[in-house]
Amino acid sequence: MIGSLSGVVVERGAGEALLEVGGVGYRILLPAGDALALRPGEEAFVYVHTHVREDALTLFAFATREGRDLFEILIGAHGVGPGLALAILSALRPAALRRAVAAGDTAALTQVPGVGAKTAARLVLELASRLGSQEETADEPGSPAVDGHGRTLGELRVALAGLGYGPDEVRHALADLPADGSLEELLRLALRSLAGLNR
Repeated sequence: MIGSLSGVVVERGAGEALLEVGGVGYRILLPAGDALALRPGEEAFVYVHTHVREDALTLFAFATREGRDLFEILIGAHGVGPGLALAILSALRPAALRRAVAAGDTAALTQVPGVGAKTAARLVLELASRLGSQEETADEPGSPAVDGHGRTLGELRVALAGLGYGPDEVRHALADLPADGSLEELLRLALRSLAGLNR
């Protein structure tokens, strides 16, 4: 199994590149941001996930080990194949994905083509326990910590999306909620607000 490659970038396209290592050209697929960072004619090092199927062997490459680790976590989630995992990491850099999951921000995931509100809610729930605590991303530049209330609101977003409410309805329900309260209390208030909205 190939775990990394180091060589010269022969060519680069949208989300893929050809990397020559020891006279052999390896076609690699990458998140959009990682692909753009490669320069034809220059040396590059990438971490690789080797995806083997009965009819194909595909190399998914990443600029960082964290990117590869997150890709492997994503393809372990229910209903997420390598193509969707790559699309998620093209839309959200690793730190942004961790923040979105920690905050229960399903709206961030629905920006990914092919991810609807229900899929985003399921992914947030499934990935929350796998991606580690918010403290791991809080010390990254530009990564604000999520306080207890923010985490509760994130869980509330997931719960409402899981009940079938759309992003606009969820935003409306959260707009008038008090600044504190338990998840159960806030959920009750949000449902009351949504019931009034849909009369």
